Amino acid sequence: PPASQNNEQGSTLRDLLTTTAGKLRLGSTDAGIAFAPVYSTGTASGKSGRTMPNILDDIIASVVENKIPPNRAPKINVKSEIKEEPKDDKKCIQDDCSKRYSDIQYSWICDKHVLWLRDHKNSNNWKLFKECWKQGRPVLVSGMHKKMNFSLWKAESISLDFGNQQADILNCKDSIISNTNVKEFWDGFEDVSKRQKVKNGETALLKLKDWPSGEDFKAMMPARYEDLLKSLPLPEYCSPEGKLNLASHLPGFFVRPDLGPRLCSAYGVAATKDHDIGTTNLHIEVSDVVNILVYVGIARGNGVLSKSGVLKKLEEEDLDDLLRKRLKDSSELPGALWHIYAGKDADKIREFLQKIAKEQGLEVLPEHDPIRDQSWYVNKKLRQRLLEEYGVKTCTVIQFLGDAIILPAGALHQV
Repeated sequence: PPASQNNEQGSTLRDLLTTTAGKLRLGSTDAGIAFAPVYSTGTASGKSGRTMPNILDDIIASVVENKIPPNRAPKINVKSEIKEEPKDDKKCIQDDCSKRYSDIQYSWICDKHVLWLRDHKNSNNWKLFKECWKQGRPVLVSGMHKKMNFSLWKAESISLDFGNQQADILNCKDSIISNTNVKEFWDGFEDVSKRQKVKNGETALLKLKDWPSGEDFKAMMPARYEDLLKSLPLPEYCSPEGKLNLASHLPGFFVRPDLGPRLCSAYGVAATKDHDIGTTNLHIEVSDVVNILVYVGIARGNGVLSKSGVLKKLEEEDLDDLLRKRLKDSSELPGALWHIYAGKDADKIREFLQKIAKEQGLEVLPEHDPIRDQSWYVNKKLRQRLLEEYGVKTCTVIQFLGDAIILPAGALHQV
């Protein structure tokens, strides 16, 4: 029917497509287009140049601009009130989860901001994950290494299979990248005496960045690729074939994000003199991320902290009580320290880092974004100032061997 005769929103996608296609034309002013078109149509006027993304723009505009019938207004008001009270929302979900998901082993950590699924084998995990994921909160799943072929992921195994390859290696302290033989990196992974030295004689903190990645990973390491895929947590969401993995089912006209997988390997900070640097600076990913810690090397050599020394350094962090308890469990092996921030805090953090840069006499260019440029690792002193001056709390997570950390797109994090 003509759009003028249909005041209700389309009850189905077919209705919406039918009414929208007949109602809206590119550039028309009477249709109330809410957004400028993202893609060009190929022609100045007429329908011949229209593409599917333009129709999607029109659909968005139609949904935004449609009048909401009076009898539906109260429901909308109720929803907006709920959004204004996220704390009550969070409490309701946690109270509700304890009743509805009593068969799932889980805990809330980081001031109830992160869901910890403690039994990776439970086939009902995805149901609770769904409730948490709606809120855009990170999720931790432990024990993934128990499903994997551990021998494939040992440092010496990867070095033996791929030591003759060349790859980009990043010096994390000064961000200098060099193309080096992969064997050199792996030889120093657990033996500090074999690591590169920088000009002042300090041991270099090196990272083998995203090697290999994507299709290269599958082609170079087919056995490891298959081992990883069969071991992914929450396969309904994380597997490339998962029915709820929206990104892998995007139509061809979308530019897909790099969905990996990619292997990210780095030396531990414990063997360096400067513990205020990280192997991954503060940044944002454009897609959701699942990061599994498949191997933790135990470094040996002069200047390396003992295991008790490493644990002591970690205990100085602002940790959740449950994470402190995990640190004391001899069966658990800590390997990475994460600091995570909600996407809603990005503007505050950006403003804070620009302020710190000015304090340090650094040039702050308007076209430079400290988060996009990945130019900062926010140390403990700065994290405290961020809380005191901007009210932004850091979510600190220790990733143990076999832990999968699942982050929603837009969450800021450093490692």
